[in-house]
Amino acid sequence: MIYSVLIEGLIYGIMVLGVFVSFRVINFCDMTVDGAFPLGGCILAACLLHGFPPVFALSLAFFGGAFAGLVTTLIYTRFRIPDLLAGILVMTMLYSINLRIMSNRANISFLRIETIFSKSAAWTERVFPTLPPEAGILLFLIIFVAVLKGLLDLFFHTDMGLTMGALGANEQMVVSQGVDPKILRGIGVSFGDGLAALSGAFAAMYNGFADVGSGTGVIVGGLASLMLGEFIIRSNKISMQTLRVLLGSILYRALMFAGRSYGYRIGLTSNDLKLVTGLLIILCLVISNLKGKANFKSHLLRPAKAGGEA
Repeated sequence: MIYSVLIEGLIYGIMVLGVFVSFRVINFCDMTVDGAFPLGGCILAACLLHGFPPVFALSLAFFGGAFAGLVTTLIYTRFRIPDLLAGILVMTMLYSINLRIMSNRANISFLRIETIFSKSAAWTERVFPTLPPEAGILLFLIIFVAVLKGLLDLFFHTDMGLTMGALGANEQMVVSQGVDPKILRGIGVSFGDGLAALSGAFAAMYNGFADVGSGTGVIVGGLASLMLGEFIIRSNKISMQTLRVLLGSILYRALMFAGRSYGYRIGLTSNDLKLVTGLLIILCLVISNLKGKANFKSHLLRPAKAGGEA
């Protein structure tokens, strides 16, 4: 159970990092994630079946998701369509594209094809026979996600990363600095959807098959993971923000696993998990609003300092 929760938490944590970039950093409501996630799995399956190496398949999955995000941004900027609707349109079109990629099949299995995860599991069985095969997969994901997080933290300390953060808070300030917000937004959304597709490719690799319907509700789970992480760690440092994203993803997967395993005791089934996710997001938003009001009232009631300063 622990290995499964950690592996799924890290795999989906890659997607939540993309959601963090889109929703929190550049303040763009990107629904393309629900289509980019299965796109990554479909590209991976098609590449593996045609004999391409897994590393190439994962790279192509990332760039496929990034291109989908670029299309969403172009629809938003060129045709002045709201970001939410632009994402929904691309997400809807990606369903047909995903079917085309998989030769009009809804799902494809590649269990007998060697992948990075199967190699990691085989390495664990050979070197550490006392450990379960999943330990090798978990070790690979820990290293991969740690490197990805480190690169993301470094990026947000560069001039472009700082400007991208300012774009979500105050677009006019970015314009006044002579930076085109359309280009910056396109980079951010494309990168976020690229991470979503990469996460979908890893999820398909872990499951052993790709399915065009695997992205249903993924964005909701990503938002729930994001909000759970914000309750765990409260910080303005980018390194802590990316860390809480990953911790929130692991916690969310643990809650979903507990719901599937022990929910029957209170009458819950696997069909109710989407309902539980929605209620969890609503609860997080309500608590955040209540805390915000409480902090505002405490600020107003704070006694004035000497010299007339509040």
